[in-house]
Amino acid sequence: MQQLRASKQSGFTLVELAIVLVIIGLIIGGVLVGQDLIKAAEIRSTLGQIETYNTTVNAFRDKYRYIPGDINSTQAAQFGFTLRSGAVGHGDGNTMLESCSAGTVLLGCETALFWNDLNSAALIDGNFETSTDALVTSTTPNMILHLPEAKLGRGNFITVFSNTGRNFYQITGVTAVNAGVYTLTTALTPQESFNMDDKIDDGRPLTGGVRAMKDLAALNTVIPAEVAGDTPAEGVCISDATGTPYNTTTEAFANTPSCQLRMRFN
Repeated sequence: MQQLRASKQSGFTLVELAIVLVIIGLIIGGVLVGQDLIKAAEIRSTLGQIETYNTTVNAFRDKYRYIPGDINSTQAAQFGFTLRSGAVGHGDGNTMLESCSAGTVLLGCETALFWNDLNSAALIDGNFETSTDALVTSTTPNMILHLPEAKLGRGNFITVFSNTGRNFYQITGVTAVNAGVYTLTTALTPQESFNMDDKIDDGRPLTGGVRAMKDLAALNTVIPAEVAGDTPAEGVCISDATGTPYNTTTEAFANTPSCQLRMRFN
């Protein structure tokens, strides 16, 4: 009599399935850790940009006796920099970076010549020589000829301006400039903003030398960011919690672009 053999069904054992799940978990974890490391590197690189600009501004001042952009018109001509008239906001040598007239927040004259002068002095990389002693009429599609891109990317650029007797950098999304007027967008997340603020200042959005900004109607608004009381949500930079911290209570809140940052010159 022919002996019947029991058929053996192939498949994964529980141990094998567990091993596969562990491997998948390790891969996903590695990807997430890798993304965090990339973000951290981008933040360090962007802060390194600001540090480099502070260093080059001091080097420029030591050599030419003025800060870039604001260099006296006579001195600028003597050393071969782009000519400027010497009127208020046009290379007047008053130590403030003004955009063609006192108190304006446009791109042009000293705020654009700042990058041109640093570039012409071979202190930074870039190609900003097209900026002149006038308002920037149009940057589309050549924003990088007037402003440096932040290492964070996503349309973030670094601008300069003066306010209340101090000069500032501002990291902000800029999509266009026409007749000196910026078209802005919030391209920093609350998490990124907190990480940068915490590394070089107090980690608080409304105090210290690093502050969050919100107003997209005009660059470099005097009023810092949002007022306390905004309800935490996606697209809100600052929480309404006690002490008005950055809005990082959930992953969605923390990682939705909603901030700009301004930083005092050192």
